[in-house]
Amino acid sequence: MRVKAAMRIVTLVLAGSVLAGCETIGSVFESEEVAIEDRSAREIFDEAEGLLSDGDPQAAAETYDEVERLFPFSQLAKRATIMSAFANFEANNFPAARSSAGRYLDLYPSDVDAPYAQYLIALSYYDNIVDVGRDQATTKNALQELTEVVQRYPESEFARDARLKIDLTNNHLAGKEMEVGRYYLKRGHHLAAVNRFRIVLERYQTTAHAPEALHRIVEANLSLGLNREAQTAAAVLGENFIGSEWYAASFALLTDRDLRPERSEDGFFDRVFRQVIRGEWL
Repeated sequence: MRVKAAMRIVTLVLAGSVLAGCETIGSVFESEEVAIEDRSAREIFDEAEGLLSDGDPQAAAETYDEVERLFPFSQLAKRATIMSAFANFEANNFPAARSSAGRYLDLYPSDVDAPYAQYLIALSYYDNIVDVGRDQATTKNALQELTEVVQRYPESEFARDARLKIDLTNNHLAGKEMEVGRYYLKRGHHLAAVNRFRIVLERYQTTAHAPEALHRIVEANLSLGLNREAQTAAAVLGENFIGSEWYAASFALLTDRDLRPERSEDGFFDRVFRQVIRGEWL
């Protein structure tokens, strides 16, 4: 989505060119020997744009910040704030990008570029999601901020991409729960494993991990001697993912014990089946 972000910046820069009127590009170079406090907002802003075009986003961000600092009530200060957020993002200075974008949202919550500011905050987390073997605090922050984009700006150009990234983020979080569940299962901590796999079904039910989660519940319950629970989980798996490798594996585990998938009354699986599989939300 950096291409889309770049397009947004092109729009902002073009808008700035209109406001600039007949000011010349030479003003940037003429101001180089003048203390920044003695320059106009336009001169400082133009210098920041020049730094950004020259491939120095960090210096550009710092220069945009000077516009906001020295001319806080100017129209250029408003644009410099969102440009600072973008430049910091391009420089991989994600905390500073979030700070500038958050400040923009605080000051201009209804502005046309507010959705982009919120989206930029979300991207600053999303682009730093780590593998499932590590702490997932960044992933959870990404999910929260992406959800904000969709909820606050559902008709914006960024909402559709945010929805796609929400699905990917949920899949990542489900993968973390699966990893922990498998760890417990391998070490014989079957109840702890079942709890992790149930989290996948309750919170991340639309992800690709749901079939395996059901199979692992079958596996763990059989190890605990809870045959009826295992049969019920296998039945839910067969009813909804009958062609999957996980149903075949669960079916094999049961038949090895002269058992078959069979539903029984189970509040958890009934709720999961209605809400998740059939979409019959209570």
